[in-house]
Amino acid sequence: MMKFLTSAIFPPVLTLKNNAQTKTQFHISKSGLKTILITLLVLLGNINLFAQKLERVEPMFWFTGMHNPKLQLLVHGDNIAKATVALTYPGVKLVKVNTVENPNYLFLDLTLSAAVKPGSFPIHFLVNGKKIFSYTYELKNRDKSAGRIQGVTNKDFIYLLMPDRFSNGDKSNDVVQGLTETALNRDSMYYRHGGDIQGVINHLDYLKDLGITTVWMTPEVENDMPQASYHGYAVTDHYKIDPRYGTNALYKKYVETAHAKGMKVIKDIVHNHIGTEHWFYKDLPMKNWLNQWPKYTQTSYRDQTVMDIHASAADRKQMLDGWFVPSMPDLNQTNPYVQNYLTQNHIWWIEYAGIDGLRLDTYGYNDPVYMADWALKVQAEFPHLSVFGETLVTAVANQAFFTGGNTVNRGFDTHLQGITDATLKDAIYEGINGKNGWVDGINRLYATLAHDFLYKNPNTNCIFLDNHDMSRFYSMVGEDFDKYKMGISILLTMRGIPEMYYGTEILMKNFSNPDGLIRSDFPGGWEGDKKDKFIANGRTTKENEAFNFVKTLANFRKNSPALQTGKLMQFVPQDDIYVYFRYNAEPKGTVMVIVNNTEKEKTLNTDRFAERTKGITKAKNVITSENIDFKNIKVPAKTTLVLELN
Repeated sequence: MMKFLTSAIFPPVLTLKNNAQTKTQFHISKSGLKTILITLLVLLGNINLFAQKLERVEPMFWFTGMHNPKLQLLVHGDNIAKATVALTYPGVKLVKVNTVENPNYLFLDLTLSAAVKPGSFPIHFLVNGKKIFSYTYELKNRDKSAGRIQGVTNKDFIYLLMPDRFSNGDKSNDVVQGLTETALNRDSMYYRHGGDIQGVINHLDYLKDLGITTVWMTPEVENDMPQASYHGYAVTDHYKIDPRYGTNALYKKYVETAHAKGMKVIKDIVHNHIGTEHWFYKDLPMKNWLNQWPKYTQTSYRDQTVMDIHASAADRKQMLDGWFVPSMPDLNQTNPYVQNYLTQNHIWWIEYAGIDGLRLDTYGYNDPVYMADWALKVQAEFPHLSVFGETLVTAVANQAFFTGGNTVNRGFDTHLQGITDATLKDAIYEGINGKNGWVDGINRLYATLAHDFLYKNPNTNCIFLDNHDMSRFYSMVGEDFDKYKMGISILLTMRGIPEMYYGTEILMKNFSNPDGLIRSDFPGGWEGDKKDKFIANGRTTKENEAFNFVKTLANFRKNSPALQTGKLMQFVPQDDIYVYFRYNAEPKGTVMVIVNNTEKEKTLNTDRFAERTKGITKAKNVITSENIDFKNIKVPAKTTLVLELN
């Protein structure tokens, strides 16, 4: 009889009680079918009913051959906690069914044996022994194809873009009915513009030609918020690509297409917070799924409180547990269910799509113990995966505090491979824009690199000049093209993994206040754009000079072992000239970088650098291919010379 029960007949929750003192009378008629069914159920006994609608099971499928045999399924549906659960499949064991505060949730603890085979099996949900409905769960083979999950290293050059602002490759998904925001307005920086994953796929050859080896998009998962969530950092569904960008299948195709072209992919993920339109924010599994406060409390954004041995517990708590902004609720990462949910989601995306690296948003705001555990679990599954965390802080020691190795007496190992090197970025700006002094100007860059001993491996840090949250590089150097070339030269010859923000190669500009101005569309990414700067004919003379400058250095870097994996040796600046070398054991191919940030041409005698130049007789300017006199090198004003030594 249970097969007749449908949500069309019954409300979401209906409780019937059998009362022996009450006689029920009814007339048999077509309109009385519902009454008949209810009466028959009354005669069968006390049964609690709920809608025959299972909202979701996450992860929706999993993989065989994982290092960790444990899997926790989140099950969401109206009053689902009333059900018992049964499953039978060789190699899969249902260990425990967890109920929580909200009866609309169950958490199923499974173990998968090492011998479990790919296949599908039903998970049955029953009431009083009667099956209400089933969910067909699938275990897929892990994809062991070559070229997947390669890792991103200091051999690579990363291109950061915002998919909504890069290129519109599929106009059919510009507006998706049923989503909260359906406005499309390219004249406003705070509405969606229609860029998507297909647009990125369409321009992978452009990026490859430029010398890019790795693409990093701001988060592509669903952000179904009322407005201004094009940035991707207010997730509303962890397992779904935002339909305005495409589908899960298209994202997987994007990764595969990049790999086929010899390129890699970084996925941007957010541990710390969600959007207020997230489906589980609207129906919280339990109160402590979030960091709750008596009244709204925002984070202090003070990273120092996490590392300060003198900090108050209250200050530390506000930094870690305060909400980032009112529209982004703060997840409680000390909750084991939250931990499992996030970790499994990230593992699922890596295995599903085959991505090569992860960028971790707002790393310093996360629970540190959980993040160390997360890193171990992810690295156990994917030993070659690369991970770096966002740490927009103001000192080298603050950055090193978050990196792996316990090098600054933190007390435990975070197992985080690298960070976004904001202090080096600041030092590069000071070296370009500042007036030279004992600790200022070019000496700041030298001194900052001298602190690299604080890192377990500084070569895994992501180095950059700007990103989607800060003023663009070209504006920050006053639209001075000489300074622009100086900065690009340092970026592409420095230790670490270089990242460039989209449009830097064509001199896109603007300041971060208001922040929308730094997130302009890439000209030519939309049908009907007056200028197409993806092609040389659409760029101005200066824009082509900038593009070719980046292209020349980036493609040289692709073939320079010294710049990719070589050591760094720097010399104390003298006469306002800063010199560093990238080198391997073999002197041939050593790269010498000379920075003159002054308004005067300088002549540099190379005798001082004999420990790196012994046996060298030739030097070639990488940009111009000109052979130069290596004994006394003329360095023009506001110039970074990049020389290949032979």
